[in-house]
Amino acid sequence: MKHLLRNLTTVAVLIAAAASPQVEACTNILVTKGASKDGSTFITYAADSHTLYGELYFKAGGRHLPTELRDVVEWDTGKYLGKIKEAPVTYTRVGNMNEHQVMIGETTFTGRKELEGPSGTVDYGSLMYIALERAKTAREAIEVMTKIVDEYGYASTGESFSIADPNEAWIFEIIGKGKGQKGAVWVAYKVPDGMISAHANQARIRQFPLNDPKNAFYSKDLISFAREKGFFKGEDKNFSFVDAYCPVSFGSLRGCEGRVWSVFNRACPSQKISMDFVKAVPGAKPMPLFVKPDQKLDAHDVMELMRDHFTGTDFDMTQDVGAGPYKAPYRWRPMGFKVGDESYIHERAISTQQTGFSFVAQGRSWLPNAIGGVLWFGVDDTFCTVYVPMYCGIKEAPKAFAVGTGNFGEFSWDSAFWTFNFVSNYTYSRWSDMSVDVLKVQRELEGTFLAQQDEVDSAAKKLFEQSPGLAKDYLTQYSAKQTELTMARWKKLGETLIWKYLDGNPKDAKGEVTHPKYPQDWYDRIAKERGEILKVKKVKGLAEEE
Repeated sequence: MKHLLRNLTTVAVLIAAAASPQVEACTNILVTKGASKDGSTFITYAADSHTLYGELYFKAGGRHLPTELRDVVEWDTGKYLGKIKEAPVTYTRVGNMNEHQVMIGETTFTGRKELEGPSGTVDYGSLMYIALERAKTAREAIEVMTKIVDEYGYASTGESFSIADPNEAWIFEIIGKGKGQKGAVWVAYKVPDGMISAHANQARIRQFPLNDPKNAFYSKDLISFAREKGFFKGEDKNFSFVDAYCPVSFGSLRGCEGRVWSVFNRACPSQKISMDFVKAVPGAKPMPLFVKPDQKLDAHDVMELMRDHFTGTDFDMTQDVGAGPYKAPYRWRPMGFKVGDESYIHERAISTQQTGFSFVAQGRSWLPNAIGGVLWFGVDDTFCTVYVPMYCGIKEAPKAFAVGTGNFGEFSWDSAFWTFNFVSNYTYSRWSDMSVDVLKVQRELEGTFLAQQDEVDSAAKKLFEQSPGLAKDYLTQYSAKQTELTMARWKKLGETLIWKYLDGNPKDAKGEVTHPKYPQDWYDRIAKERGEILKVKKVKGLAEEE
């Protein structure tokens, strides 16, 4: 994800947003069915950008004439790229999941400078959504994407995609061939059942099976093109997509691979995966592409993996003065800075303030597709959001999440994006206290949704047996109702925070104003830096005041 421009209502806003720097800062987690408690597959996606308006994209499927063409508009910029042939039949997509429970996420890794600026018609964002409109399985989605690239060309830089269905999860990595070149090179690798994987703006596929098309397949010139460009020398069996097309840098290790390390560290602490690689220690062994979690995961576990600030690790963002007195695990742009001749960079955790939307997509093979696929959808910071269930069988997006409800140009209480930003941005000002209140309400809401999932599934299944349309109506109403409930509760939470922490004076359980001290370490820092100015001194000839 770089940055996205949608629903901007004025030319001034459009120009301002278009001038914003592109941001590569997304996170994906993949969980195979053998690694989950109930046999679900999961992928996650945090779409991060300082100019992204978070909303739930919805497009109904349909039948199309043989002569019909589809416009391709670049997802990041809104630029018209051209037309491609429309498919005879397209499938309904709810966000990044379609009616067949195919789900797709991405992270941008850009890759080698020499390969930027390819000449093609289809950008990475359009590629995702076109695949969702045309594929019934994850493997088929990859085939759709690669055929489109072959026919129409690729218009973006390097991308890692997470592509899954109720049975399989794949990592698919692709990069263009350089300025003026139409094609792309790519590799797709299936995550072994029982394993989990992750990627976060750095290519991750190194060696892969060269003669095992059930588990890995790749463009015919993947290795030969790397040789031609001087990116690779050696035997084919030693070929590494990462080393050839997206070599690691200090920035990608700390800002990208660091997030992957945190996922693995939390999911399988028993493996004690070293931090040396992400710390750029010379000779350190790269992290594995996938790992086996210590315990099988459910939807709530996966949601929690998306809520991460490196807590308790060497990268813990609450442990330096940048966190402020209330231990905020956030840093504002720019992330890099200099002191004297030395350069430094803040950590970049999974949970970040600039997230537009995120989701935990769940596929379940034992249920009808309309019921089995659930897009747990949220907007804004993953740590402060609420994941609301959007079944892939719904007929429309709930109003607060729908395209057209609000925009990036002005605040609106009708918009989930703005309502959640209202709460989180206020919470950042007194994080250690206010985040407790936020998490309490978040857990109440998500706990309710998760607890009633079996009941909702059962009711929908009974209706589905009578008529699939009845089940879809029921699920559409259910997702809309939970969205309305969440919106009302979150607005009330914001009002409560304003009241409870008015002017920095938290109120106790009885509503009485209190004046709690700053944490002692904050006083220590103030005394160390400003002690001689602030120190209370005796004044000769005057009585000392208390």
